[in-house]
Amino acid sequence: MTDRRKILYVDLDNTLVHFKSGIDRLGADDFQEYQDRYDEAPGIFALMDPIDGAVEAFTLLAEHFDAYILSTAPWKNPSAWSDKLLWVQKHFGIDPTSVAYKRLILSHHKNLNHGDFLVDDRDHNGAKDFTGELVKFGSAEFPDWDAVTAHLLAAVGS
Repeated sequence: MTDRRKILYVDLDNTLVHFKSGIDRLGADDFQEYQDRYDEAPGIFALMDPIDGAVEAFTLLAEHFDAYILSTAPWKNPSAWSDKLLWVQKHFGIDPTSVAYKRLILSHHKNLNHGDFLVDDRDHNGAKDFTGELVKFGSAEFPDWDAVTAHLLAAVGS
Protein backbone atom coordinates (compact mmCIF):
# COMPACT_ATOMS: atom_id res chain seq x y z
CA MET A 1 0.00 0.00 0.00
CA THR A 2 1.35 3.43 -0.90
CA ASP A 3 1.02 6.46 1.30
CA ARG A 4 -1.43 9.05 0.02
CA ARG A 5 -0.12 12.57 -0.36
CA LYS A 6 -2.07 15.00 1.79
CA ILE A 7 -4.46 17.23 -0.13
CA LEU A 8 -3.88 20.97 0.08
CA TYR A 9 -6.18 23.70 -1.19
CA VAL A 10 -5.05 27.33 -1.43
CA ASP A 11 -7.37 30.29 -1.96
CA LEU A 12 -6.58 33.02 -4.49
CA ASP A 13 -7.92 36.39 -3.29
CA ASN A 14 -5.78 37.89 -0.52
CA THR A 15 -3.97 34.57 -0.15
CA LEU A 16 -2.10 34.03 -3.43
CA VAL A 17 -3.34 37.25 -5.03
CA HIS A 18 -2.95 40.80 -3.71
CA PHE A 19 -6.56 41.98 -4.24
CA LYS A 20 -5.84 45.67 -3.55
CA SER A 21 -3.34 45.77 -6.41
CA GLY A 22 -6.28 45.23 -8.76
CA ILE A 23 -8.33 47.97 -7.11
CA ASP A 24 -5.38 50.33 -7.47
CA ARG A 25 -5.31 49.67 -11.23
CA LEU A 26 -9.00 50.26 -11.92
CA GLY A 27 -9.86 53.16 -14.17
CA ALA A 28 -11.48 56.17 -12.49
CA ASP A 29 -14.95 55.33 -13.84
CA ASP A 30 -14.85 51.71 -12.64
CA PHE A 31 -13.32 52.77 -9.32
CA GLN A 32 -16.30 55.07 -8.73
CA GLU A 33 -19.01 52.76 -10.14
CA TYR A 34 -17.92 49.66 -8.21
CA GLN A 35 -17.00 51.32 -4.91
CA ASP A 36 -17.66 48.93 -1.99
CA ARG A 37 -18.10 46.02 -4.47
CA TYR A 38 -14.85 46.03 -6.39
CA ASP A 39 -14.99 42.28 -6.92
CA GLU A 40 -17.80 42.96 -9.41
CA ALA A 41 -15.67 45.27 -11.60
CA PRO A 42 -15.16 43.60 -14.99
CA GLY A 43 -11.56 42.57 -15.53
CA ILE A 44 -10.34 43.38 -12.01
CA PHE A 45 -9.00 39.88 -11.38
CA ALA A 46 -6.70 40.15 -14.39
CA LEU A 47 -5.07 43.26 -12.88
CA MET A 48 -3.82 41.73 -9.64
CA ASP A 49 -0.27 40.95 -8.51
CA PRO A 50 0.76 37.90 -6.50
CA ILE A 51 1.34 38.32 -2.77
CA ASP A 52 5.05 38.30 -1.91
CA GLY A 53 6.30 34.73 -1.82
CA ALA A 54 2.96 33.17 -2.78
CA VAL A 55 3.89 31.71 -6.16
CA GLU A 56 7.14 30.31 -4.79
CA ALA A 57 5.38 28.86 -1.73
CA PHE A 58 2.67 27.15 -3.78
CA THR A 59 5.31 25.74 -6.12
CA LEU A 60 7.28 24.33 -3.18
CA LEU A 61 4.19 22.97 -1.43
CA ALA A 62 3.07 21.24 -4.63
CA GLU A 63 6.21 19.09 -4.34
CA HIS A 64 4.94 17.73 -1.01
CA PHE A 65 1.15 17.85 -1.36
CA ASP A 66 -1.56 17.05 -3.84
CA ALA A 67 -2.10 20.82 -4.24
CA TYR A 68 -5.01 22.74 -5.77
CA ILE A 69 -6.07 26.36 -6.00
CA LEU A 70 -9.60 26.69 -4.60
CA SER A 71 -11.26 30.05 -5.10
CA THR A 72 -14.67 31.64 -5.36
CA ALA A 73 -15.55 33.82 -8.33
CA PRO A 74 -18.11 36.57 -7.71
CA TRP A 75 -21.53 35.58 -9.01
CA LYS A 76 -22.14 39.04 -10.49
CA ASN A 77 -18.83 39.22 -12.35
CA PRO A 78 -18.67 36.76 -15.25
CA SER A 79 -15.18 37.91 -16.28
CA ALA A 80 -13.84 36.86 -12.87
CA TRP A 81 -14.23 33.19 -13.81
CA SER A 82 -11.98 33.46 -16.84
CA ASP A 83 -9.69 36.11 -15.31
CA LYS A 84 -8.84 33.80 -12.40
CA LEU A 85 -7.85 31.05 -14.84
CA LEU A 86 -5.76 33.52 -16.85
CA TRP A 87 -4.06 34.74 -13.65
CA VAL A 88 -3.10 31.17 -12.68
CA GLN A 89 -1.80 30.50 -16.19
CA LYS A 90 0.20 33.74 -16.22
CA HIS A 91 1.90 33.13 -12.87
CA PHE A 92 2.26 29.33 -12.92
CA GLY A 93 2.40 28.53 -16.61
CA ILE A 94 0.02 26.99 -19.09
CA ASP A 95 1.70 23.71 -20.01
CA PRO A 96 1.15 20.29 -18.41
CA THR A 97 4.37 20.55 -16.38
CA SER A 98 2.99 23.50 -14.38
CA VAL A 99 2.27 22.76 -10.71
CA ALA A 100 -1.13 24.42 -11.22
CA TYR A 101 -2.04 22.74 -14.55
CA LYS A 102 -5.76 21.86 -14.36
CA ARG A 103 -5.64 22.42 -10.60
CA LEU A 104 -7.94 25.45 -10.35
CA ILE A 105 -11.29 24.83 -8.70
CA LEU A 106 -13.90 27.61 -8.56
CA SER A 107 -16.66 27.03 -6.04
CA HIS A 108 -18.97 28.89 -3.71
CA HIS A 109 -18.92 25.83 -1.42
CA LYS A 110 -15.33 25.11 -0.41
CA ASN A 111 -16.56 22.68 2.25
CA LEU A 112 -17.58 20.25 -0.52
CA ASN A 113 -13.91 19.67 -1.33
CA HIS A 114 -12.33 16.93 0.75
CA GLY A 115 -8.77 17.42 1.86
CA ASP A 116 -6.34 17.87 4.68
CA PHE A 117 -5.59 21.61 4.57
CA LEU A 118 -7.19 24.78 3.24
CA VAL A 119 -5.15 27.99 3.26
CA ASP A 120 -7.58 30.91 3.13
CA ASP A 121 -7.74 34.43 4.48
CA ARG A 122 -11.43 34.18 5.40
CA ASP A 123 -13.89 31.57 6.60
CA HIS A 124 -16.52 32.43 3.96
CA ASN A 125 -17.91 30.31 1.11
CA GLY A 126 -17.72 27.10 3.12
CA ALA A 127 -14.16 27.57 4.39
CA LYS A 128 -15.28 27.51 8.04
CA ASP A 129 -16.96 24.15 7.42
CA PHE A 130 -13.99 22.59 5.62
CA THR A 131 -13.37 19.15 7.14
CA GLY A 132 -9.56 19.45 7.22
CA GLU A 133 -7.48 22.14 8.90
CA LEU A 134 -8.21 25.75 7.95
CA VAL A 135 -4.91 27.64 7.92
CA LYS A 136 -5.95 31.28 8.25
CA PHE A 137 -3.60 33.28 6.02
CA GLY A 138 -2.86 36.77 7.37
CA SER A 139 -3.72 35.82 10.96
CA ALA A 140 -1.37 36.32 13.90
CA GLU A 141 -0.35 32.66 13.67
CA PHE A 142 0.06 32.65 9.87
CA PRO A 143 0.90 36.24 8.87
CA ASP A 144 2.79 35.38 5.68
CA TRP A 145 3.84 32.60 3.34
CA ASP A 146 6.96 31.76 5.37
CA ALA A 147 4.82 30.88 8.40
CA VAL A 148 2.27 28.96 6.33
CA THR A 149 4.93 26.99 4.47
CA ALA A 150 6.79 26.09 7.67
CA HIS A 151 3.55 24.85 9.29
CA LEU A 152 2.48 22.78 6.29
CA LEU A 153 5.90 21.24 5.68
CA ALA A 154 6.13 20.30 9.35
CA ALA A 155 2.74 18.58 9.04
CA VAL A 156 4.14 16.25 6.36
CA GLY A 157 7.53 15.84 8.02
CA SER A 158 9.50 17.72 5.36
